[in-house]
Amino acid sequence: MNSSDALAVEAGLDPARRPAHVAIIMDGNGRWAKKRLLNRVKGHEQGADTVRMVVRASRELGISVLTLYAFSTENWQRPEAEVKALMMLLKRFLKSEKQEMLDNNIRLNAIGEVERLPGSVSTLLQETMQATENNSGMVLNLALSYGARPEIIRMVRQLSAKVAAGNLQAEEIDEETVSTHLYTRNIPDPDLLIRTSGEMRISNFMLWQIAYAEIYITDTLWPDFNRAEYIKILKDYQERDRRFGKVKNQ
Repeated sequence: MNSSDALAVEAGLDPARRPAHVAIIMDGNGRWAKKRLLNRVKGHEQGADTVRMVVRASRELGISVLTLYAFSTENWQRPEAEVKALMMLLKRFLKSEKQEMLDNNIRLNAIGEVERLPGSVSTLLQETMQATENNSGMVLNLALSYGARPEIIRMVRQLSAKVAAGNLQAEEIDEETVSTHLYTRNIPDPDLLIRTSGEMRISNFMLWQIAYAEIYITDTLWPDFNRAEYIKILKDYQERDRRFGKVKNQ
């Protein structure tokens, strides 16, 4: 038994039933700050600490892929000062966590319209991804400037161009073809989607990929999310009967 399996068993989890891919919509930073009469940026700063916790916990417990919805295409519409603060926090995270990713065999990946990120952020992101590209312990997948509808539009345009050029027949397009033209083409679909803060919506996140994901909504605001609750959710996932449209025991 490897160390991840041992830690999973110690936490009360069945290593054989772990979700391979956990995706999280991290919500509630602003409300956490408002409840404490603080600036919204303070909520984002506290939320960054939660990111570190959940990355470490996922690696220790043997999760293969962790996707974090860090910044949506809609988030560009927020006040300029808040967007700048979020970009600064992203830079700080990339700088501070690079060595830990290297030490813990974590590969960084990013999905979304990353070309829209400020130059300094984009450069640091690319450098960190290149530095960790040979790591094989876990994939930390950051959704940055990401929206599922723009992703689907991008896929449709790519396939349409191939059909128009005669390189693809329309009848050849199937689920695999679509999947290989999404940002997540080299990543398995999420098994478990967690949303914090109690909001009951998907918020334009991985609309294609979460077709059969188990969904867990917690009222906990993201800065208050902790390891114990994360493990509780993983246990809940393991108790669910995933049938994928079939009947039980089929």
